[in-house]
Amino acid sequence: MIKKYTCQNGLRIVLEEIPTVRSVAIGIWVGTGSRDEGLKNNGISHFLEHMFFKGTKTRSARDIAEAFDSIGGQVNAFTSKEYTCYYAKVLDNHSQFALEILADMFFHSEFVEEELKKEKNVVFEEIKMYEDTPDDIVHDLLGKAIYEDHSLGYPILGTEETLETFNSETLHKYMHDMYTPDRVVISVAGNVSESFIKLIEALFGSYQGGKESVDTSQPIFHANQIVKKKDTEQAHLCLGFEGLAIGHKEIYDLIVLNNILGGSMSSRLFQEVREQRGLAYSVFSYHSSYKDTGMVTIYGGTGAKQLNQLFETIQMTLDEFKREGVTDREVHNCKEQLKGNLMLSLESTNSRMSRNGKNELLLGKHRSLDEVVEEIDRVTVNNINQLANKIFTDKYSISLVSPDGKLPKA
Repeated sequence: MIKKYTCQNGLRIVLEEIPTVRSVAIGIWVGTGSRDEGLKNNGISHFLEHMFFKGTKTRSARDIAEAFDSIGGQVNAFTSKEYTCYYAKVLDNHSQFALEILADMFFHSEFVEEELKKEKNVVFEEIKMYEDTPDDIVHDLLGKAIYEDHSLGYPILGTEETLETFNSETLHKYMHDMYTPDRVVISVAGNVSESFIKLIEALFGSYQGGKESVDTSQPIFHANQIVKKKDTEQAHLCLGFEGLAIGHKEIYDLIVLNNILGGSMSSRLFQEVREQRGLAYSVFSYHSSYKDTGMVTIYGGTGAKQLNQLFETIQMTLDEFKREGVTDREVHNCKEQLKGNLMLSLESTNSRMSRNGKNELLLGKHRSLDEVVEEIDRVTVNNINQLANKIFTDKYSISLVSPDGKLPKA
């Protein structure tokens, strides 16, 4: 059972007690990411996440790493378009110790100049590594093609130019303005009692923050084409269609639709592109949901000479998907797969912590396992067929990274 508590300062706590395990996962979820940035500070959310591990007033970066290693725990963080998460997983008898270190990182990170300089270089290398991975770049290019100048299309890592401008003052100001208690959810799952909420409240329940006006304008979906010519062995192609926001009433219809189209080894795209035609090693589709919009992405990587054939096969698969619709068997198998994946994920305290944290942060509500299963079972063949015809139209964006920089011909 999930217990919710709101501190006096507005910070929310969600705790799920699982007495049958020996671990505890703790996550600090902050409702800010690259979407909340501007052109001049793009990448600051991600860089701030890095700097949380570079030392506090009482602990060096090495001290933080050794503290978790000494208890056999794990600590990490990640930044997305709309949120940032700092998390740890430890044995239950070390849960209070882990919480105290996370709080120290959250409130007392110093951002000293020497560490800033070193970590900027680390992120520069991360950007270069990303640039050397064309099957990653192509997805960022698709976001830029679809959302154009809207911040939802900005790269999470930022650029070398913006990173150079960050200093202790800009990081502290961004944190003061954006890491406000009303934007923070602390999610805990594992062998921990309800009394742990009081420990969290003692550490996090009284701090205050500023408030910066953020552009909350809804992004507009654009049909564009972006091509990057790069000396690669393969051509990497993405097609992007307008999807659904995270809380949309048809979101489970889309989850099932996507799984049938390109979300598994038995999917239409995998079977047609890879198994039947041998055109690609990697081909898949996925759906990205945001607060007020979403996108369905189809990716495939193939030799440059086979790009046209890959593109034609994807288009043919989509046309057939819309024309003939899905089968009862496909829908049944997909539902069972999704329910199986859901059940298996619940065996991990990390997964439960993440699920609860994201649900509270983005939706403000929690569905029980039975309710989620009911939502999946409610999906029908007719719902999927109608949604497919609504999503897969001629209005889509293309991104491509290839050695010749030539778009595929329809």
